[in-house]
Amino acid sequence: MPEQNNPFRLLIVDDELAIRRFLTTILEDECSLHLAEGGHAALAAAAAVKPDLILLDLGLPDLDGIEVIRRIREWSSVPIIVISVRERETDKVAALDAGADDYLAKPFGVGELKARIRAALRRALQQTPEPLFVSGDLTVDLTARQVTRQGGAITLTPTEYDILRLLVTHAGKVLTHSQILKQVWGIAYLEQPHLLRVNISNLRRKIEEDSSHPQHIITEPGVGYRLK
Repeated sequence: MPEQNNPFRLLIVDDELAIRRFLTTILEDECSLHLAEGGHAALAAAAAVKPDLILLDLGLPDLDGIEVIRRIREWSSVPIIVISVRERETDKVAALDAGADDYLAKPFGVGELKARIRAALRRALQQTPEPLFVSGDLTVDLTARQVTRQGGAITLTPTEYDILRLLVTHAGKVLTHSQILKQVWGIAYLEQPHLLRVNISNLRRKIEEDSSHPQHIITEPGVGYRLK
């Protein structure tokens, strides 16, 4: 996280006092905290404070969190991490499709929350993707359109490369099935998830040491994929 003498601005939106107190306790030494209890207050605070990151509950008393995300996305790209007791896949997909950057179900571990915050802040600071992406034994050169594993070149189909490039440019972020289908194939293919599953499977066989236990392309069950 940023240095304490230059703290990032964090907006916490949750109607539960206990959660606000808990988050304040674990984060107040690392950031400049701002709190909101409802959706309308969150929208006002987001505009006034211009936070570097928002932690957002979905079950707000006056305005559903999904709608808050949609309204913020009309004018801001601030990272939004959803923290919610809603664990249904449909809720996760709806939040991510609306524009959330990540989704963490309550209860969550402090270490995981802080790691998600760090990852979201890194992505926000990186306005354009690095031309060279390296993760473990995998290297993707976006400029040269070259992919290597353990130094050896990997040949991908155009579609496989487009999927990998999309995951690389959003590394660490969950991309829903519909987001990937729309970006790679187009809006007409949103109801054909089998295309994505087949290509992800083929891509894993090429870039993973063991495709049955992937270390790079991680499945978020029922939601989508994340490049680790």
